[in-house]
Amino acid sequence: MKQNKAIIITIGDELLMGQTIDTNSAWMAKQLQTCGIAVVKRIAVGDDPHMIREALDDAIPNCELVLITGGLGPTADDITKPLLCEYFGGKLVLDETVLQMVSAIFEKRNLPLLERNRAQASVPDTCKVLLNQRGTAPGMQFEKEGTTIIAMPGVPYEMMGIMEDAILPRIKQKNAHTTILHKHIVTIGMGESFLADKIADIENELPSHIKLAYLPHFRIVKLRLTGTSLDAATLEMEMGKFQQQLAERLKEVVIALDDVPLEQLVKNIFLNQKKTLALAESCTGGYIGHTLTQLPGASEYFQGGIICYTNQVKTSVLGIPGTLLETQGPVSEAVALQMAIQVRQLLNSDYGLGITGWLSPSPQQAPSETGTVWIAVSHDVHTIAQKYHFHYDRIRNKEIAVQMALSLLLKHINGKES
Repeated sequence: MKQNKAIIITIGDELLMGQTIDTNSAWMAKQLQTCGIAVVKRIAVGDDPHMIREALDDAIPNCELVLITGGLGPTADDITKPLLCEYFGGKLVLDETVLQMVSAIFEKRNLPLLERNRAQASVPDTCKVLLNQRGTAPGMQFEKEGTTIIAMPGVPYEMMGIMEDAILPRIKQKNAHTTILHKHIVTIGMGESFLADKIADIENELPSHIKLAYLPHFRIVKLRLTGTSLDAATLEMEMGKFQQQLAERLKEVVIALDDVPLEQLVKNIFLNQKKTLALAESCTGGYIGHTLTQLPGASEYFQGGIICYTNQVKTSVLGIPGTLLETQGPVSEAVALQMAIQVRQLLNSDYGLGITGWLSPSPQQAPSETGTVWIAVSHDVHTIAQKYHFHYDRIRNKEIAVQMALSLLLKHINGKES
């Protein structure tokens, strides 16, 4: 059964060598899924004609849509177009519309139009041309055995343009009567297997058109309900009911019912409650502040931060007593609490967050302490601290520490820190 199934083929030696990360297939899969198309396989192949043909031979009988990216540039290693021309039994012809677009791009940039650039306007006569408004290589659509095969440039910006202009609207129109709905429950502090055990009876009650997926990441587990139906109103009601049942059962560990990053949740709740935040970061070196300010409008609630990486800065800027650092150590509950309290007061914020830890081995601490992080959140009526222990390398420990800090902040402001 090929209906509503797609296979994505990405082409390029650089993908297999790890020089380029394949973000194209992830983006395409997400877009297709919202249109009712399930990606059943993603294939990465090098610049090898035999391997590309083999991938096409495998894909075409098994799905109604094949999306290909890569190998459509002007250089000798871009072999996709001539290979597809041969595969689908055509010959290359000059497309005047594409040539005009390519010429306009080079004229606008005040660059000469080389013959290899002009060749970008040559396309197989067996394809339908999909204009590329963002670059020189057009998309090409072929049909074979009831399957649509579309080749696009590997440049993400150009691929996205062709998808958004020429491909996704047609898919959405075709599947206009089918509703696909997602609901999320974001949890923290409970492992995937424990969550599954706790909600097993609810999961067993789900009808066949509603599926539950577990998506673990950095001690956070997202539960995703996906429903498909021709009746949008009924599906919305059903999905809402199951989402609420799951959220109520897991209320001790639920931090959100939206599939958005933690920094977005922090922003939303601080803006809604008209509260402000200040940071005192030691081991994360400003990474929390960087994460928060990736979103526009962070200045509406984020006052600023102090990177107190050394004991001297903790003392001279934050005012933490040197005796406390000596007796308790820089990575301790007492120091984390003082960091949160002091930065809140110094920057005149409603909330202060302090974080200190040993992310990797250091001569200043015992080996058993590696991965130990203390995070504290301070409000004028309530201050808490939480100890964590991470077991990864320095970079991964830092990334997890940021996520845990934002999670503790969300829990504290929601009154769930216990």
